[in-house]
Amino acid sequence: MSSHEKLPFLLSNPHAGLRIPPEVQSCCILSQKDIVEDGDEGAGEIYDLASYVQECISADIARAIVDLNRSRDDFRPDGVVKTQTCWKVPVYSTYPSKLIIERLLKQYYDPYHQRLRELAGSVRMGVDCHTMAAQAPPIEADHGQERPWVCLSDLNGNSLPRGWMDILHDCFSRQFEGRVRVNHPFQGGYITRSHHHEMPWLQLELTRAPIFSPEQKRSRVLASLQNFWETLRKEES
Repeated sequence: MSSHEKLPFLLSNPHAGLRIPPEVQSCCILSQKDIVEDGDEGAGEIYDLASYVQECISADIARAIVDLNRSRDDFRPDGVVKTQTCWKVPVYSTYPSKLIIERLLKQYYDPYHQRLRELAGSVRMGVDCHTMAAQAPPIEADHGQERPWVCLSDLNGNSLPRGWMDILHDCFSRQFEGRVRVNHPFQGGYITRSHHHEMPWLQLELTRAPIFSPEQKRSRVLASLQNFWETLRKEES
């Protein structure tokens, strides 16, 4: 692979944002620490790979306000517009009205998913990029349990072509000392479920534990994706 050739992938970074939009600034009671801990801490730096991939899309709105990896009609406590964070911290003094919620979704949620649909035909694979708490938060079924360094998800074999996950697992295992699991603890979120019919999708989760510096995590993710593409091209030629 030449140094100027970009990987034919779309990187989606839906949970890197920290911004509280003006629509809910008066009623949001989260501290900056709460906002950071509910989002994908470090994702903005780790997945800053626009120079190396064909397409990137990243959100600046906080996950605690609009979760782009939820269904538009998911109004559970940890749904698309939340009542509490994943650490069970209340988000609002007064929950936003239906009018405000719809405004949030039209302003921040709909354009993100529309852009994913628009880019689908121009790349070989979408990668939904996340970081995960080293130990599972209270809302998860594996609450308190230690997570792997890397979790690769493809809806249990339904969002990637046959054989791709085996290559991905091998490439990431070489970079992350074998501490890689497939479809556990995550099988793939809403972005993967709703967009994999448009093109292949991988959900990628990296631990927030300080196993490496953010720069080292970034370089190892890039090397894994580059090795995957080189291997796939050889197999397809």
